[in-house]
Amino acid sequence: MMLATIEHPREALQRLIEERKEEYAALSRMLGRNPAYIQQFIKRGTPKRLDEKDRRLLASYFGVKETVLGGPQEWEKPTLQQVPVLDVYASAGYGAADFGEARRTSIGFDPRWLRERTKGSADGLSIIQVKGDSMAPTLADGDDVLVDRKDGVSRLRDGIYVLRLDDSLMVKRLARQPSGRGISIRSDNPDYPSWQDINPSRIDIVGRVLWFGRTLS
Repeated sequence: MMLATIEHPREALQRLIEERKEEYAALSRMLGRNPAYIQQFIKRGTPKRLDEKDRRLLASYFGVKETVLGGPQEWEKPTLQQVPVLDVYASAGYGAADFGEARRTSIGFDPRWLRERTKGSADGLSIIQVKGDSMAPTLADGDDVLVDRKDGVSRLRDGIYVLRLDDSLMVKRLARQPSGRGISIRSDNPDYPSWQDINPSRIDIVGRVLWFGRTLS
């Protein structure tokens, strides 16, 4: 397999001149330079690179991108993966009712960034808002959390999860008990209660929290 070679700006300009049957001196005068300017750039490498204004004029004249003549590379904008922001919140307090999951808006993420954080497909991701301060200082009231709904009970491990418990939707830190049978539900804020050795059948795990965003006041 042959790799494509990147053409040096001097070589590219020489090729364009030959293809269009242009003259060094005429192009130099077009730029307002001395007649030997273009020839010296191509043959002697003086100057080492074209002036930005000269490069822009030559690129426009030949109908090519400035990158061909040594301009900065153009970065392609990545296609962002849209993750829905749901009109629902998880309480970081004593529990909140689930008010439904109507889509309010969406936020775009780099797909590569998402793949580094979840093994599931992007259609299992959603963003909801945290209410309350029981998970402070880790999570604060008003934080938005990215939840992977496909990373739940089947792969349960220590971490922060959104869950339903006794008809309340909340965000808590979960950890398996050493015995492997029960689960502890913890609040990072010591002023709030935690529960030990909860039967997993009582817990409806919505998904694992992968990331949070916070508005600075």
